[in-house]
This record gives sequence, structure tokens and C-alpha cells, in this order.
Amino acid sequence: MSDFSAVELITGKRDGAALSDEAIAWVLEAYQRDDVAEEQMSALLMAIYFRGLSPRELTGWTDRMIASGERLDLRGLSRPTVDKHSTGGVGDKISLILAPLVAACGAAVPQLSGRGLGHTGGTLDKLESIPGWRASLSNDEIRAQLEDVGAVICAAGAGLAPVDRRLYALRDVTGTVASIPLISSSIMSKKIAEGTSALVLDVKFGSGAFISERDRAEELARTMVGLGLAHGVKTVAHLTPMATPLGRAVGNAIEVTESVEVLRGGGPSDVRELTLNLATLMLELVGLDVDPATKLDDGSAYEVYRRMIEAQGGDPDATLAEAPLRHVVEAPRAGYVERVDALAVGVAAWRLGAGRARKEDDVSASAGVMVLVREGALVEAGQPVFELLAEDQSHLERGLEALTDSLLIGDDEPRFPASPGENVIRG
Repeated sequence: MSDFSAVELITGKRDGAALSDEAIAWVLEAYQRDDVAEEQMSALLMAIYFRGLSPRELTGWTDRMIASGERLDLRGLSRPTVDKHSTGGVGDKISLILAPLVAACGAAVPQLSGRGLGHTGGTLDKLESIPGWRASLSNDEIRAQLEDVGAVICAAGAGLAPVDRRLYALRDVTGTVASIPLISSSIMSKKIAEGTSALVLDVKFGSGAFISERDRAEELARTMVGLGLAHGVKTVAHLTPMATPLGRAVGNAIEVTESVEVLRGGGPSDVRELTLNLATLMLELVGLDVDPATKLDDGSAYEVYRRMIEAQGGDPDATLAEAPLRHVVEAPRAGYVERVDALAVGVAAWRLGAGRARKEDDVSASAGVMVLVREGALVEAGQPVFELLAEDQSHLERGLEALTDSLLIGDDEPRFPASPGENVIRG
């Protein structure tokens, strides 16, 4: 007979009591074996949503989520291991560039990634636009590729923190997703279980991120950094504005194409800058004194990218899917671009077919939005500002509708204030 009762834990948390380590272990294990009902766990998640978790509770909760499954053992590799996790954004193709870049600098990068949901794209969706590329690898294949190539981007195995899958699905339908303790434990349990020794968190804020306010993003970043350090993983966070799309391409195949441009030393300056900032932090954490910019410019990172794609069955030289329908949106007037709204562009790409509303939905490899102007640019009336790509007319019309009011043009050259505060959060 258990010393714990789900109802007592729910009412206790509801009334502000702390959950003991033993209570946390019991309730998560009981939930895994279906001894705690879905409605009971829903009630506990709602209590946590309103009451939060103390640092001790959060560490204990994360511990048990990690313990619910296997841990990937990356010890014994000839390279130091370091990973990056992004909280998601519009046009965020950084992982495709960053993993091979940091590998070219001498580290091993185990990028266990996910698929997109809603207006933010998924790394795996982008890479699956490459013919032959496969996302699912065994633990042995991951280790072998890290040793041979230095970088792997693949799906997180079902064995890593499996209780998180059930909890996330439950949070999604009970209005408890936007809880910093629950977000933190969800992300960090999987990252810690993947076995990396160091981790850089790219925490986005702004209209195109799932957190709009900088102070709340900073709270999330500090919470996740604390969890990483508590579990022996060297962890830092980078706060990244996401009010406007990252780069020009927002979609799947078109983001792969743009990533290759950056890997070959070109591409949009904002994508290159963020990639180099994150690469520098990753290399610093594992003690590698290498200037990552040199590895972009001399072609080393691009060669690692090619080997990484080939190792997972993909053809880096393959022609990627092209959308049969293209539609150019023109500037309604002359003036200065004051805003290109990331959320509107992300929703447009989603409605064009590049994203999904449910996890089981298919995505289009070719659909997306090309953003042809940047904030601060001077445009003429009738100048192309967006190009929409779709597979059929109905998707094209839905995407076009989402771009209404996405572009703000004014008479005066805008001044963009510098982001307040330090962008890097350390323990």
C-alpha cells in the first residue's frame, strides 16, 4: 500500500504545500503505469501552473522525468560533447548550420531535435526535405556518427524521458503549456538524458516566439541554466529577439537552401551572426579555442554538413522540391519598413503548408515565405516584399490572408533601440 494519495498531493499543491522528492517520484511513476488517472495528473499540472515549483521541487521533478527512461551514454568519444537547444522561432534554421560548424571546430554535437507545431518550424521537417535523409537513428548509430563525422541531427528516441511525452500531450489539452517549471523540466529532462556534457540554450522572445516578453524569457533561461548545472551539465543561455523573421527563408526546403548559403560563407547576415554567437559559446564551454568564422569561410563547416547528410542517407547534391505556385506581394506604398511581423510570417508559412496544426499532420517540403525586405529598408510602391510558395491555390490564399498587416511602412527612417541588458545568462 502506497503512503501517497493522488488527491492529497493535488490538494496539497493547490493550497501551496511543497511536494517531497518521494511524492514526486511516486506520482510520476504511478502515472506511467496508469495508477494515477489522466484527470488527476491534469489537476496536479494545473496546481503546479498556478503555484509553481521551488528549485528543490523542480530538480526532483526533472530527476524523475529523466529516470523514467534511458540515458544516452556518450562517454568515451574522442571529442568533447556540446549541444544547442532553441525554444523555437520563425525562420530559425540555425541548427542546420551550427551542428556541422561546431563539429568542424573539433567538438561532437548530438542535436536531438523535433518537428514543428504551429507557426514555428521544426528542424527535422526541414532536413526531411532532402531526398533520402532519415531522422531515426539507433543509439549505436548516433555514437558512431558523432565519432566519425562529429555532428548528428536526429529525432529524440522514444526511450528518452518517456513520461515527458505523456505530460506534454496532457499539458497541450489542459491549458498548462505556458508554465516555466513545466517547460523547463520538459526541455531539460530530454537534453540531460541525451548525455551531452555541455549545452547552450537559445531562448527566443518576441512576437514570433512562444514567449513574447523579455523578462519572462530571462526567467525561463535562468531556470533551465540552473537545472542543467544541477545535473552536471555545463549550461549557458543566449536571449535572442524574435520580433522579425530570422533570415529570408521561412519554410522547409528553402531554409535548407539558405543554410547551405551560410555554410558556404554567404547568406543573410543575421543568420550568420547568431550562428557565430552560439558557436562561440559552445566552444567556450568545452574549452576549444577556435574562431568559428574561419570554418565557415574556408568551407570546413560545409564539408562536415555534407558528410552529416550523407551519413543519414541523404543526398546533399539533390535538387530540393520546388513549389508549383508562386505569388509576389508588393509594397502598398513607398517609405521605410518599420516592422516585418515574425508571427504573421510564421502563420503564413504554416497555412501555406510548411507547418502542421497537429503532430500527425503532413507538411509540404516546398511551401513557405521568402521575406524580401528587412526592417529599416527604403522601399518603393509596388516593390516585391514577400514571395509566397505553395502546392495549391487554397493553401496560397490562406497564406496570403495571414500576411495582412504584417508589414508596416512609415515615412521616416526608423530607429531600433538596442536590446536592453546582457544577452548571455550564465550560472
